[in-house]
Amino acid sequence: MDVDQARSFVRDNHRAVLATRAADGRLQQSPVLVGVDGDGHLVISTREAAYKTRNLRRDPWAQVCVLNDGFFGAWAWVEGSVEVVSLPDAMEPLVDYYRLVAGEHPDWDEYREGMRAQRRVLLRLTPERAGPDQQG
Repeated sequence: MDVDQARSFVRDNHRAVLATRAADGRLQQSPVLVGVDGDGHLVISTREAAYKTRNLRRDPWAQVCVLNDGFFGAWAWVEGSVEVVSLPDAMEPLVDYYRLVAGEHPDWDEYREGMRAQRRVLLRLTPERAGPDQQG
């Protein structure tokens, strides 16, 4: 699977597990929702204080394993460098992210206030490699 095929898969499948590198070199994994922005980056919302955010500020690499809603069957992994976008710069990209993974929010002012209160950030992964390349 190439990067463009993986992006196409992620546009239709948002449940994923994000892997980042902890300070001791081990992997830290988190369940996330992922989308694809207009520039082709994989985007994920999380909190400023989350382990994954701290890990990515120290080592800006991640891999995400994206699963279909039925779990079994098609899946994809994508890895690459990650930019952490903090508030206030993250606000409108967080609105775009919500639309990608959940549709329209009933109250965008309430959503924005929630993003501020939770100190949300946007993770922007630039896909460099994707797979799987074989089924086994």
